Amino acid sequence: MCRLFGLSSAPRRSHATFWLLDAPDSLAVQSHRDPDGTGLGYFDPDGTPQVRKAPDAAYADRDFAREARRICSATFLAHIRLASTGSLTAPNTHPFQQDGRLFAHNGVVEGLPALEAHLGPDMALVAGETDSERVFALITREIREAHGDIGTGIERAMRWIAGHLPVYALNSVLTTPDELWALRYPDTHELYVLEREPGGPHGARHLDHSGTGGRMRVHSGDLADTPATVVASEPMDEHPDWRLMEPGELLHVTAGGRADRRLVLPDPPVDPLRLSDLSGRAAHSQTAGG
Repeated sequence: MCRLFGLSSAPRRSHATFWLLDAPDSLAVQSHRDPDGTGLGYFDPDGTPQVRKAPDAAYADRDFAREARRICSATFLAHIRLASTGSLTAPNTHPFQQDGRLFAHNGVVEGLPALEAHLGPDMALVAGETDSERVFALITREIREAHGDIGTGIERAMRWIAGHLPVYALNSVLTTPDELWALRYPDTHELYVLEREPGGPHGARHLDHSGTGGRMRVHSGDLADTPATVVASEPMDEHPDWRLMEPGELLHVTAGGRADRRLVLPDPPVDPLRLSDLSGRAAHSQTAGG
């Protein structure tokens, strides 16, 4: 299935290395299993969002992989795509950018014509074919209508989707230059969070996270003396404090680095999808490489 990774070292900016092509458990290796696109989002010092993504597997785009080695930001968002909706093009590859924010999603939402009708003129925010970008457009609209309150916007958008559309999963990560939000909903897929102290459990150690199944690897020497919060589709090292997020939990990592959480979706979707309800392609996207 698609893989999500988010990291916040706010209020400090940190360097992180992604796409370690020489590592046996790197994103490049994982992309052989999840081959429909790779993407990395981060922010320049002036807050300008940057997205580096390719609709090809990481192993097919070594220039993209080399560039990803030189990233510095207070927040990071990485995604490996196994497509469920939309063709293999750059506009359909995560992360997506809207109103200076970045977003990636792992799951399936159906009933897109109803979502598009609900969006109305805000469909102008959407450049591609995916359910994920349409979900993001609704979040963006709800944030605007909540006068910039991002947490409220996410909650309102996800509540509308859960109450009106067939939903398999809405796991997602949204980042700004200095804040991060993550949602797990419902209990279909796992999403873990680690509030990492400087140096990790042993002290004075850099961050070097690797997926247990060879899914992903991220390295940051700066986090030997800087705290961070990490969100990932699976625990990525031996740290004892990885915590499985509750279904319906919204995590917010503030600009000051504090991690807050609250239950925003206590009930299951009105129209929950089972794996057997999905089309062959959508079902494959939610199970392959898992």
